[in-house]
Formats: sequence, C-alpha cells, structure tokens
Amino acid sequence: MTPTTATDANRPIVVIGAGIGGLTTAALLARWGRSVKVFDLAIVPGGCASTFRRRGFIFEVGATQVAGLEPGGIHHRIFGELGIELPVATPCDPACAVFLPGETEPISVWRDPDRWRAERQRQFPGSEPFWRLLADLFRYSWEFQAGDPVLPPGNAWDLVQLLKAVKPSTLLTAPHAFSTVGDLLQRLGLAGDRRLKTFLDMQLKLYSQVGADETALLYAATALGLSQEPFGLYHLEGSMQVLSDRLLESLTRDGGQLQMRHRVERIITENGETTGVVVRNLKTDETWMEPAAAVVANVPIQNLMEMVDWPSDRPWFDRLTTDFYRSRAEKLPEPSGAFVVYLGVDRAALPADCPPHLQFLYDWDGPVGENNSLFVSVSREGDGRAPASMATITASSFVDSQPWYRCRDRAEYEALKTRYTEEAIDKLGRYFRLDPGAIVHCEAATPRTFEDFTGRKFGYVGGLGMRVSTFGPFAIGNRTPVPGLWLVGDSTHPGEGTAGTSYSALTTVRQMTAAGF
Repeated sequence: MTPTTATDANRPIVVIGAGIGGLTTAALLARWGRSVKVFDLAIVPGGCASTFRRRGFIFEVGATQVAGLEPGGIHHRIFGELGIELPVATPCDPACAVFLPGETEPISVWRDPDRWRAERQRQFPGSEPFWRLLADLFRYSWEFQAGDPVLPPGNAWDLVQLLKAVKPSTLLTAPHAFSTVGDLLQRLGLAGDRRLKTFLDMQLKLYSQVGADETALLYAATALGLSQEPFGLYHLEGSMQVLSDRLLESLTRDGGQLQMRHRVERIITENGETTGVVVRNLKTDETWMEPAAAVVANVPIQNLMEMVDWPSDRPWFDRLTTDFYRSRAEKLPEPSGAFVVYLGVDRAALPADCPPHLQFLYDWDGPVGENNSLFVSVSREGDGRAPASMATITASSFVDSQPWYRCRDRAEYEALKTRYTEEAIDKLGRYFRLDPGAIVHCEAATPRTFEDFTGRKFGYVGGLGMRVSTFGPFAIGNRTPVPGLWLVGDSTHPGEGTAGTSYSALTTVRQMTAAGF
C-alpha cells in the first residue's frame, strides 16, 4: 500500500460512487468551495442512470425517466444552484400505459389532471374517494417537503430543519403516518376491486419496490401524484447520460475530480472518526490510502456495512448508537434485483402511437416481477437513442437476486439468462411486431451484471422498499453514526429515482456545511 501524504488542511472530501446521488453531492460541494474527489469502479459515470452503446443504439442501463425538472423541482433547483442548464426534455404523456392480464386497452396515466381523473373513473368506478384522499395527502406532503425537512433527524440541527418545515397542513398527514395503501383500500371498501388493487401493485412496485399492502401511504401519495401537472415524468433528449454529463461538467469546472475504474475498498476510521479510504486502481491494481476530511458513500447500505472500519474506541453511548445502526441494517428486508432485456429493433416493430413507457402483467395469479410483469421503455423518433428508422426497447422485471448467485457454474448461469431472455421476448411479441429480422440487437442484464457494473451488492436496485418502517421519520438517514461519514442514494430518505437521490444529496451537503466540512 502506497500512502498519500496530506495535511488536515488540504484533505479532500471523498465521494464514493458517481451515480446521480454521488455526482450531485460532489458538484454541490465543489460549487460551494470544497475540495472533492470522486471514485467510481465503472467505465462511465451515472450508475444506474448511465448508458451504453451497441451498433448505433444507446441503451439506458436502468433509469429511463426523470422527475423534478419543472420549476421548483429538485433538479431545477440543483441545476440553478450549480449554474448549469437543464437538459432538454419532454413530458411523458401518458406517464405510463398499464396493461392488465388479457386486456388490450391500457390504463393510461395522463399528465393532465382532468384527463387522468376521467380515465380512472372509467377504469375503476367508485374509487374516487381513494384518489381524492391521495391528492390531498400529496398536497400536504409537498408543502412540507418544500421546506427542506431533514428526515430522519440525527442531531439538533437536523431537528431544527425538520421543525421549520412543519406547516399546519403537515399535521393533517399525521393520522396516516402508519398506514399503507392496502389499509386505505380496506377502510374505503375497495380492497376487493381486483383491477384497482393490481394496477396499484404494479405502479407501486415500480416506484417503491413493494406492492400496495406494504407501501407507506404517504409515500404512495407522492409517487402516484408526481405524474400530473404541474409536475411530471420526463424523457430526456439524447439519453439519461445527459443528466450525469451536466453534473460532471459542473464538478470539473469548480475544481472537483472524478476517477473512473477506481474501487474504494475500505473506509478508514481513527479515534472514532472517518479519516480516509483505501482505493484500488482497477487498471493498474495499485492500492493506496486516500486521506479524507469526510466521506460520502453513494452506495447501498448493504455495501456500506462491509466497507467501514467500524470504530470500537468510542464512548459507550456512541458504540451503542453504532451497534443499533448496524443491527438495523442487517435486519432490513432484502431488496430486489432486476432482469433487463435491451433490444434494438426496426421501428416498424412498434405499434402506431406507442407510448414511451408501458407496464404489462401477464398472469393475474403470478408475481409483479420475475418476467410475469415487464416495465418497458421505448425510444422516440429522433431522440438520439437509435439510428434512423430504428428504435430501442428496454424491458425490465424485478427478480429475486439469490437464484442468479446460486448457479453452480457459468453454463447454468447462461442457461438461466437465456431462458429469461426468451420468455421476455416472447411476451413482448404479444404487443410489438417482433418478426424474424425485426430485432437488430439483443442482450440482457441480470443482478450479477448490475453488481459487476455498479458494485451494488447482489445487484440490488431501487432502494429498500418504501414500507412504513423505512419511510420518513423511520427511514435510513444521510448522517451515519460515524462522524465524518454520510450515506446518499436510494437507501436513504426519500428513496429511489433520480429525484429522490438528488434530494438526499442536497440534504447531505446542507448537513456537511452546517457541520463545518
């Protein structure tokens, strides 16, 4: 190990991971005058919101749509703070077209609130009390979130920020703080509406990793409300890579550094505080200790547990806090992995007026995942993702990660991957015209692919699942119990998605600035 010499005065802040959460944190810190170094093991920045190229096609690795670009939205705010232009984007309308088993007409989640109201009243007669309450809870929660609360509070400063954000309307959410979407359906006598419940399971699995019976009601109100004006989900021109490219431009302009193909293997603590990281250059295999004034980890909490030299030389109360944090992390439900098929196709394979985002469920009695449901993103003509007269189709499904790691050898793994790929393409062929010759390029990614590319343990995607026990005041905070160590990304409040991870980054930078870093 080759040590790097540095004094306390010039130690940088080290950011682990160049996903959207890490890049946003680093760019803001650099903008505010801090010395920042970012390390990432991948080839290109962006994490699960990055892209790759094949035969003239550009495929998004994971994330395919973005929220928070509207005035006042989190990306609008952050890009304004950084002094960079927002990427060109168009609203997704509908945000999603959802096909239930055996049905040829989708449930279209329109951006226009009146049009969406008419759609849901037609699709789910008698459900309007449910949607009205969700709209009220979204409004109350958004007024609260606009005050930049820190959740969960980790010290007195955090608590002050939380209390400053509380408004009279916030108190109206209190009776629902421990409720799930399933609880509300039961109270309103709608639990027996199979189509409504299945639709909610599909949408919430996409946004919160769990279905209606487990998703926290207050989270669902926001996740389901963001699709309508004046908010919306957006399709970026070019690709999702534009988002990380803009953040990287800001970071380097303000003196920050990004080193790709570098893995942070260990977070070092001394005298109970974070003092540096051990870095490995994956191209040369050189390893060294990088001193750090503070460390921000843009990794799943499962990775963090294995990276930290958890300090034992601290007062008993601090050790108790750390032990509780670690024990809670170990008991968290296992997140989902993902299986994704990337297709480059002749544009003639797409139906007329094909929506940019679709969800399919194929069997009423099957799971929302494991290829029984697919979330599909389709490129638009001229959006930069495909050559002329071509299109990309990206189809993903949540899967249990463990079977992919239990394969006895490479042959068994490849056989499982082939089976999932063929099943997905067969099901996609029920909507798209995937005749012989229509598919120009095909490849697939499994949880093991995601772990290889992003370093996320077991290829976990999308965070922890927004249950009551992991949302809001009960969420994992950005401030860890180890001084000088922060966690950003989809393991922390307010959860998954580029908007959620960007908000966690903003919260972290505010906390660090208040703490003098």
